[in-house]
Amino acid sequence: MTIKTTKTAKKSPENPSPNPWAALGLSRPVLDAIERAGFVTPTDIQRELIPVALQGRDVLGQAKTGTGKTAAFAIPMLERLSPGGGLQALVLAPTRELAAQVEEHVRQLSPREHAFRTVVILGGRRMKDQVDALKGGAEIAVGTPGRVLDLMGRKHLSLAKLKLVVLDEIDRMLDIGFRDDIRKILTAVKHPHQTIFVSATIDDEIMKLARSYTTDPAEINVSRDVLTVESIRHGYVTIHPDDKFESLLGMLEAEKPTLAIVFTNTKHKARRVAQQLKKAGVNCKEIHGDLVQEKRERVMKSFRNQHIQVLVATDLASRGLDVLEVSHIVNYDIPEDAAVYVHRIGRTGRMGREGYAVTFVTPDEGEHLTDVEKRINQQIEQFNPAWLVKKNMPASVVHKTTPPPRPADDRNAVSQRLREAPARDPVLEYYGLKPKPRTLGSRFRTARKFRR
Repeated sequence: MTIKTTKTAKKSPENPSPNPWAALGLSRPVLDAIERAGFVTPTDIQRELIPVALQGRDVLGQAKTGTGKTAAFAIPMLERLSPGGGLQALVLAPTRELAAQVEEHVRQLSPREHAFRTVVILGGRRMKDQVDALKGGAEIAVGTPGRVLDLMGRKHLSLAKLKLVVLDEIDRMLDIGFRDDIRKILTAVKHPHQTIFVSATIDDEIMKLARSYTTDPAEINVSRDVLTVESIRHGYVTIHPDDKFESLLGMLEAEKPTLAIVFTNTKHKARRVAQQLKKAGVNCKEIHGDLVQEKRERVMKSFRNQHIQVLVATDLASRGLDVLEVSHIVNYDIPEDAAVYVHRIGRTGRMGREGYAVTFVTPDEGEHLTDVEKRINQQIEQFNPAWLVKKNMPASVVHKTTPPPRPADDRNAVSQRLREAPARDPVLEYYGLKPKPRTLGSRFRTARKFRR
């Protein structure tokens, strides 16, 4: 698609600058709502997805996190629905937090002239309130697949009048294990309707799902599945596990983030890090799957309102967290899934703001780092900041340009490396191990067992 450009006339009272949103074919009530929400200029995904969605076409949209995907599907949805027509739109999200956030955005963008009624369908909240809202004529429902399917099974949720189904962050829904629930919900919508898939990453499985439940979808990709957010400086530090917490404290003191999110791979680690930070006097809270929904919402609200400075989170609990003021991300644990790295880093540098992200990589996690670099098609910079604690790291490891081991791409190369391993290996010495003559297969199995 070629977009023609023209010279912009000078701004003056007689010749005001045109509203860039108006060029998308939006009505005056929706334009007014967008202005009240403080949206100045549409992002790439909004500029491309909105006109197509307004036509009623099915859409498969891909864009990086923090680029306004929610507004991209919410705005045309509000244009196409009819007030008072019963439930007409269903938005599925992977987590309770994201579902609640989407519902809030929809209400924020709803025109005053005909404000739509919304309902959040989530576990952890009173089912009776959700059922009452549906019976009361809510036109838009936002929820997680599990609770939506539950209400459908109880005959409290009818999809008979649906005009639109949106699957937000479909990649994460599949990762979590909602595949079967999603298929059941989409199969239950028998009549013609519009379906919109939006995601930060799209793989063959998502494409297959989209083809099964859409008709000639418009494929919109403003991401290219590459982390290209120029406003985010992201890198890694090679670190001993015992030096992580002291380094985290040093980073917070040196960088003085506006808001920071510290990611861990487990709920136990999130609890422990949060407790240590609190003991050190850091204003922080934790959020993970073991917290009841009400408490998770309180924590999220406190973080958005900047009542707390640091949020220690697991991936699932923080999914969809959209706070513009997040300036720093710390991957206390490097994610085992390379796709998760993109989602974590996307929590900062949102809407063009500057962001900083650092990943703590221990000497035996080089393989995970390599996987991430392949996924984002970039070599990640190695940081050596003044706050990095190196008490427990042997100098021979600290000064390596990459965290050892950095295995080669193919198994044959790995085997070659093992055959040529030196008699003295500083990485093995660091772990108190010594290379011993043994068969290749035995040594390879030992290395794999050690990494686990």
